[in-house]
Amino acid sequence: MTQISTLEKPSGAFDRVARFNADLRFEDIPEDVIEMAALYMLDLIGVAAAGAQLDAGRIARDHAAKHWAACPEASSARLLFDGRGTSLPGFGFAMATQIDNLDAHDGWQPSKGHAGAALFPALAAFAQADDSLTGREALTAFVSGYEIAYRAGVALHATVEDYHTSGAWNSLGCAAIGTRLRGLSDDTLRHALGIAEYHSPRSQMMREVANPTMLHDGSGFGAPVGILAVLLAEEGFTGAPAATVEFDDAVFAWDSLGTEWVTIQQYIKPYPICRWAHAAIDATLALRKEHNLSPEMIDRVEIATFGYSAALNCDVPTSTSNAQYSLAWPIACALVRGRIGVEEVMDSSFDDPKLVSMTKRVSANVDPEIEKTFPNERLAAVTVTLHGGKVLESGVTRASGGPDPQPSQAEVVEKFRDFTVPILGASRSEAIVETCLSLRDEKSRFRSLTDILTEAI
Repeated sequence: MTQISTLEKPSGAFDRVARFNADLRFEDIPEDVIEMAALYMLDLIGVAAAGAQLDAGRIARDHAAKHWAACPEASSARLLFDGRGTSLPGFGFAMATQIDNLDAHDGWQPSKGHAGAALFPALAAFAQADDSLTGREALTAFVSGYEIAYRAGVALHATVEDYHTSGAWNSLGCAAIGTRLRGLSDDTLRHALGIAEYHSPRSQMMREVANPTMLHDGSGFGAPVGILAVLLAEEGFTGAPAATVEFDDAVFAWDSLGTEWVTIQQYIKPYPICRWAHAAIDATLALRKEHNLSPEMIDRVEIATFGYSAALNCDVPTSTSNAQYSLAWPIACALVRGRIGVEEVMDSSFDDPKLVSMTKRVSANVDPEIEKTFPNERLAAVTVTLHGGKVLESGVTRASGGPDPQPSQAEVVEKFRDFTVPILGASRSEAIVETCLSLRDEKSRFRSLTDILTEAI
């Protein structure tokens, strides 16, 4: 990336971003984009609910309540599924950390990362300060955040060598959402984007993959940095122009803003596992079903995939973070249990002898042809060798969940119920589904959703 660029005035790319973020109307957004945005929101809420039971979520909520509290003069927000009040950045930290630590949320393949895990916490934080916010305006701001965050991600990946976490760029989407909802000026937006980019965590993704922890994909700090950037810029704090928006080598990412909707090009994860493992999971489940496989029949499993996928953990996990950044473990779950849900990434599953035994029979290697397709595709091929020597091959398989085809509303709602009913109960889960999907209605209010979400479990 260009290291130094003196800009005497806002660039054309920034002007495009500012006009898009400020002037976008609900009516301007294609209907299918709005429909998917509501489903992404529902899915993120489901991940937040299921993630509430993880240690990472509990620690983050307790930390925010203790150390990120709001003074009486400041805006505050109640934590989802908890009810305690925090500052807006504290809310962003706790909720983004909670969502990010259950790796089941949306993403966009060209960005090699995830925006929603930070954007929804930012939206919910700022929205709690405005009881009059309509459902349609919330969805519009949400879409604007997606469109800006993902383009910032593409620009950053294209102009630097390191593979950074999503928190390095999804903060800019959070800043756009906050600036829009608070009705701030273009100049304030420019400073907010600059502050957010400058202070965002340029954290090393592969270090976390190799040593899985609660840091996960960096969104736990991307969200509060984006929120803080808005609050600081609103008070007159200045920030240098955002390089991913305004520098010459990054402006290509903004050419299609407002004409191509990247929001609808996302996937929704069917499984709470790193997306890099999903193609192999789908291939394995298909083989299991087609050949009626049982663990006793299998001698070994070999996965051909792309480099980042092959780098995922192939040992028996020792923590939920370790399980979510694993390749062998979810393949073992697919073969033994025929599913990879929340239960399969919890500590209670790690001593299952059948899963332990199957995990040790799984290996992975890099396929040069599959490697060429990354990051635009997530592909894998699975070979299962049975006792006696028979070989079963899946062929090259594309990860399910979108973007081609997009998951249906029924599929997203079914996943949401699977994640939430054991925690929230059927009645509250159905109320969230109905309220979230009705945000498109003309008379809807976003407060009707946050009222349901902030009740403690």
